[in-house]
Amino acid sequence: MKTTHLLMTLTATLLLTATQLFAQGPNDSGTYYQAADGKKGAELKTALCGIINPHTQRTYKQLWTDFQTTDKKPNGKVWDMYSVKREMTFGTDQAGSYSVEGDVYNREHSFPKSWFNDEYPMYTDLYHLYPTDGKVNGMRSNHPFGETNGEDYKSYDNFSKLGNNTYPGYSGTVFEPNDIYKGDFARTYFYMVTAYESYVNGNGQSKQITSWSCPMLDGKIYPGLSDWALSMLMKWSANDPVSADKEIPRNNAVYQIQNNRNPFIDYPGLEEYIWGSMKDVAFSYDNYQQPTAIMNVRTERTVPTDNVMYNMAGQVVDHAYKGLVIMNGRKFFNK
Repeated sequence: MKTTHLLMTLTATLLLTATQLFAQGPNDSGTYYQAADGKKGAELKTALCGIINPHTQRTYKQLWTDFQTTDKKPNGKVWDMYSVKREMTFGTDQAGSYSVEGDVYNREHSFPKSWFNDEYPMYTDLYHLYPTDGKVNGMRSNHPFGETNGEDYKSYDNFSKLGNNTYPGYSGTVFEPNDIYKGDFARTYFYMVTAYESYVNGNGQSKQITSWSCPMLDGKIYPGLSDWALSMLMKWSANDPVSADKEIPRNNAVYQIQNNRNPFIDYPGLEEYIWGSMKDVAFSYDNYQQPTAIMNVRTERTVPTDNVMYNMAGQVVDHAYKGLVIMNGRKFFNK
């Protein structure tokens, strides 16, 4: 195997910008985000709340059918972000009882429903609901996301882990998703604390995110996320950028169902404008400057450069393999 030895570590505070010019908004969003134009920081977060919070509420039962549009792999199987034990079939492997990993898939509130008191409309918002392996979902329970050595539990091939948090700022039990989906979940959480900064619950009561409670939230409108969680999620989002093969099509699919969008997918790096190094820069919905993380020289790692293809379990596969793969540091679908 040919390798290149690089000295690098991600530095969250150093950024370059690349201007993206749109006739209107990205991904055929037109003028959807126009009301946020010129806003920055906390003001931008509030403006986006006013745009993305209104949506068509789903029933809990409808999610089963919705998943067949929003979370279907190119091969037609369930796109499970918690487990690689077995590819599951929509309907056939849906819910029911389970005893081991690979039995069934169910409806996962990646942002646990107990955190927002089981209230609607969050309860059925597709932007944080995903089909996942029942057993792994059960092991995750309502633990926050974090980084861990997995001393309490590891899913098949160590794809997901449960154990004490090793990320500075919180020492409780956490669930760590696989690296390839950490950015997806980070942008999910950015959406949740933005969309529900203020909202009307299922009983018609005006509420705010300050009524929610969990270790990842700070009990405030802004920032909304606790210091350690925000720092970690910003890192996750930078290290696992928006996927053109998965996140963008899913965002568009959910939009067709709910009539709202996730701006952190439409505008990669948008979190920097709200919480990061660009929070003093005005947002432009049709002339967007995308932050690009700079790599700083610190620690050594080995980077494969010989076109070896890996599946999501980290196993070497040949080029006839169909599905999501990683090659030369890039994640894509091999068809």
